[in-house]
Amino acid sequence: MGKGVKVAVVGGVFAVMIGGAGYGAYNIVSALDGGGGGSAGAAETRRSGPPDKEEVRETADAFLGAWEKGQAAEAASYTNNAADAGVLLTAYGEEARIARVDITPGVPRGATVPFTVKATVSLDGVSKPLRYTSALTVVRGQTTGRALVDWEPSVVHPDLRDGDTLVTGESAQPPIEAVDRDGTVLTREKYPSLGPVLDTLREKYGDRAGGSPAVELSIRHATDEADTPLLTLAEGEPGKLRTTLSAEVQAAAEKAVQAYPESSVVALKPSTGEVLAVANNRDDGFNAAFQGQVAPGSTMKIITAAMLIDNGVTSMNGPAPCTDTATWQSQTFKNLTGMEPNEGATLANSFLRSCNTAFIKLIDEKPIDDASLTREAQERFGLGRDDWKTGIASFDGSVPASGGPDRAANAIGQGQVQMNPLNMASVTATAVTGAFRQPYLVSPELDGRQLAQAKGLPSETSAQLKEMMRLTATQGTAQQAMSGLGGDIGAKTGSAEVDGNATSDSWFTGFRNDVAAAAMAQQGGHGGDAAGPIVAAVLRAGG
Repeated sequence: MGKGVKVAVVGGVFAVMIGGAGYGAYNIVSALDGGGGGSAGAAETRRSGPPDKEEVRETADAFLGAWEKGQAAEAASYTNNAADAGVLLTAYGEEARIARVDITPGVPRGATVPFTVKATVSLDGVSKPLRYTSALTVVRGQTTGRALVDWEPSVVHPDLRDGDTLVTGESAQPPIEAVDRDGTVLTREKYPSLGPVLDTLREKYGDRAGGSPAVELSIRHATDEADTPLLTLAEGEPGKLRTTLSAEVQAAAEKAVQAYPESSVVALKPSTGEVLAVANNRDDGFNAAFQGQVAPGSTMKIITAAMLIDNGVTSMNGPAPCTDTATWQSQTFKNLTGMEPNEGATLANSFLRSCNTAFIKLIDEKPIDDASLTREAQERFGLGRDDWKTGIASFDGSVPASGGPDRAANAIGQGQVQMNPLNMASVTATAVTGAFRQPYLVSPELDGRQLAQAKGLPSETSAQLKEMMRLTATQGTAQQAMSGLGGDIGAKTGSAEVDGNATSDSWFTGFRNDVAAAAMAQQGGHGGDAAGPIVAAVLRAGG
């Protein structure tokens, strides 16, 4: 046998130990249960329970050793999903052009083995080194009893998700140098949550910005999401793309969301609709700030209050009794724990305290019907018509006409209503200016797209909404979060109950001078607990 090869007998079969590989891999040549690699022979008793230390080591060695040598099918056989693993591991060497792979393990943590990958990516005579870390976990196969690598695409690279693959080639679009409204360069390194946004901007506007394509190793996503570049082999010529963002406000937004898991925020200028910041702190990388579709809780009462005023049901200083409970078509609604009832409350008082029952009782008044809230949202606030063109993918809200208990639930931001921070920042902007200006991140002049239109609010309605939001920020549920902010300020809090979650989603929207912002923190509690501080931080930077 050649240099570095040792032969030993293990359990009655030959084991070929191959030296010189970066991981010191070995293969056990045996009749294996289910075909392919693993540490349990067919003749062995089927094992159960978590894999022991030796099984973890053997399985990790076998998988990483085969991967290191470019044996995709062999490596895949050591996983609990050989089909999917084989596809991705094959692409690793072929479409991604990754070779000379050297894998070094770290210290195992129970059944999890961290490791470092060093490799080379080559195309058309150009090569670049690649280095990253990942980890695998060894589990017991459910049907075979073998110790197997628990397959996740992130084993191959930590940024890979289900259905993703790796490719090396000329980028689909030329690179861009995205800049803010004042010309400051925006990078994913400085503004991490902008990464997916910058990728989308490049995909959509790269060919309009005047650059030339780069040669890159990239993640090609299974969804419509833009490719994510990992390594550049040959630089392209970036084109400059001006956005409406403000580097200063974006930095504040990035910092603010980091304090609260699963949170998102958007800030914009009510006078123009220009988006000043968009930030997310989410494990899944989803741009929930623009594309989320969840119940907005009591922030929805801005639209409901507008509907009541526009339809002559009541006014800011008109009656809106706050009772302990309110029943609508056999469903009983309550207020937050500890809220004192006030039968003589005005709309402003019930709004600033966020009394649910006051709004439930008023939706039974004529001429309100099942579609009244829908019409208000669509015609006055520009929501729910699927026609926003922000420059990147976005969801423009949904307020469906609903009968039964959902008619009442919709009025307080539950039921079938769905929103995201972009929508609620726009709602605030419309409320305080009276005009709907569709939010946008890239000027429509760049590609000639037509922004959505809506008729906005009567001046009397806008004035009342703005004053009620001012009262909420200075005397009501938003007072604590907004304290210390100068200028013309207003806000509305919200808590949205989601089935299966013990803690409600935290919502908050507010304005300061010519900046409006909205945030949500999933399972963040009351509106002022998590979303409130996020919005206040952004308004402090932008107002």
